[in-house]
Amino acid sequence: MKIVQFTVPVPNQGSVCVQEDLLVEFYSNYHRHKEIQLTYILKGEGTFLIGNFTHQFKQDEIYIVDADEPHMFQRSELVPDPDLKEQIHAIHIFFDYARFKDFLQLPELTEVRSFLENINVSKKLDAASNPGIKRKFLQINETDGLDRLTAFMGLVDYLAEKVDLWISLYTGIPQKKYSDAEGIRINDIFQYTFKHFEKKIALEDIAAIAHMTPHAFCKYFKKHTRKTYITFLNEIRIEQACKMLIHGLSENVSDIAFKTGFNNVVNFNRVFKKITKVSPSEYLMQHKIKDMN
Repeated sequence: MKIVQFTVPVPNQGSVCVQEDLLVEFYSNYHRHKEIQLTYILKGEGTFLIGNFTHQFKQDEIYIVDADEPHMFQRSELVPDPDLKEQIHAIHIFFDYARFKDFLQLPELTEVRSFLENINVSKKLDAASNPGIKRKFLQINETDGLDRLTAFMGLVDYLAEKVDLWISLYTGIPQKKYSDAEGIRINDIFQYTFKHFEKKIALEDIAAIAHMTPHAFCKYFKKHTRKTYITFLNEIRIEQACKMLIHGLSENVSDIAFKTGFNNVVNFNRVFKKITKVSPSEYLMQHKIKDMN
């Protein structure tokens, strides 16, 4: 199976395909597909990787993944409940925009057409304060045929009204031009990083995963992500550190630093502030204030 070119595993559903994940993990490979994807996170949190962009996702967030945009949802492993078989719950809606082009010429669908035509980059919407959106996703998941298509058009019309609230996830990198071989290699690099971020990852080790010399690997990774590997690795580590702070797994900065792969607290604090723009203690305080509100 080609790792990157993913086939939506819900055939014969018509123009709008729906997949409900009620599982331990998301599909764990860095992948892409020709369909545009709308995802509602009903339960779970972790890291959303798209292009060279890493983002913390959480419950009640919606993601639009543009067609052929390589991406991956990675559940956080810091707070798993061993007694639960379902660690994540999400509804994914897939549709091929090309199949809707003629239909969308109707004057009543002008706003919907404009919204879909101008996706051209993946986006995020915080839906926590709007239960109406959640109900629409659930309705689409529970229907089929014409009822599903009607519900889907209603959802997109609703999302189009919120266009000013969407946050762009544009990375500035033409990831859609990845070949399958490049996608497999990048996937191997990402998978290894997610599994071993808390340990020391030598340049020789990660280069070997990509079947390259260290020098060639550095040039390759920078070319495809516009950042160095150590920058990418630090982003993953700091995201994990943020989750540990948020969930109260430890408020000891030194403990968190070593558990996320940093060899000393000074370096951890420096990198944390560079990425988040605040210190660990300031980050924790901001989160506590946000929760109180």
